[in-house]
Amino acid sequence: MASFVPTSPETLEDQRLYTAARLTPVDCLDCRARVGVKKNSDHHTSVQWSTAAREHCPELSRRGSDRSGRGLQQGCSRLAASIEAAVRDGAVPVGAEDGY
Repeated sequence: MASFVPTSPETLEDQRLYTAARLTPVDCLDCRARVGVKKNSDHHTSVQWSTAAREHCPELSRRGSDRSGRGLQQGCSRLAASIEAAVRDGAVPVGAEDGY
C-alpha cells in the first residue's frame, strides 16, 4: 500500500522521471527476464522489475515473496552480471542527465 499517492502534474512527472526515465531494457543472460536499468554513476544502478520479470527469475522465485508488501530488496546475482556485461558492451549508458 502506497503511503503517498501523487496527484499534481509536477509530482507525477517527478515520479516518472525518478522511476522510469532513461531506463534501458536489459535481459538476464541466464533466464531472459527483462528489467529496466539506469546507471547514474559507476556505483549507482537502479533496476525496475516488472511483475513478469520477477515471476520469470528462478533466483527470486526460490526466495519466495516478501510478506511486508514493500517488494524485494535483494537483487539477482545473475541479473547483476548481465547488467555489468551490458554496461561493458555500451548498451547501458552511465551518467545522470538533468539529475535523473
